[in-house]
Parts: sequence; structure tokens; C-alpha cells
Amino acid sequence: MKIKKPPHILVIHLKRFKYIEQLGRYKKLSYRVVFPLELKLSNTVEDADLEYSLFAVVVHVGSGPNHGHYVSLVKSHNHWLFFDDENVEMIDESAVQTFFGSAQEFSSNTDHGYILFYESLGAGNKS
Repeated sequence: MKIKKPPHILVIHLKRFKYIEQLGRYKKLSYRVVFPLELKLSNTVEDADLEYSLFAVVVHVGSGPNHGHYVSLVKSHNHWLFFDDENVEMIDESAVQTFFGSAQEFSSNTDHGYILFYESLGAGNKS
């Protein structure tokens, strides 16, 4: 399968919640997902690699699907900003990796990247 018309903005939704039949409820998945700051999309009709740059991440903070809080990271004018309700602070680009998830299933870190926003860097992308 190939992508016919690649989007200018690519949105990737990570599955962070799963229904557990035995428990009769949803559980948060905290698996580590290393998402790149630069992404190359190669499966397109044009057969040319398209490059994307991460510019925003929605993060779920909390241990379960029925409670928690959402914060976001946004890259603006080559600086990463951390938005938490009315609080906004500048963060280092290296801080983005703290939202990859946990290396082990049970961890005190409950801040996990949930929705990723990438922008096309290609000049040939017309949308």
C-alpha cells in the first residue's frame, strides 16, 4: 500500500489505552515509544522520500484512562514550549524524550506522548 497524497501536517495517534476483557475496563499502556524529531516517509506514490519535522506533542499525564491531565509540547520559532493550562515555559529539545514512555511496565513516570504532529519539510508538498 502506498500513500497517494502525503499530508502537509501528519498526525500520529499512539495507542495508549487498551480494553482488558478480564478486568472489564481500560488500562493505560505506558510502553516506551521512541518517536523521532525528524521523520522520513518513503511509501508514497511519487517514490520520493518526504521529510517531516515534529512540531507538537499532546501528552497524557496520569496512570489511568479515566483520570489524568493533558499537557502539550509545541515547537515555535525553533524553541520548544511546554503548555500546562495557563503555565507556559521554554524547555530544551532534549526534554521531549522524557515523554517517550516507560522502559518497564510499572514506573513512576506517567507522562506519555499520545498524539504527535509532524509538518512536511518538502517544498513539493502542495495541500
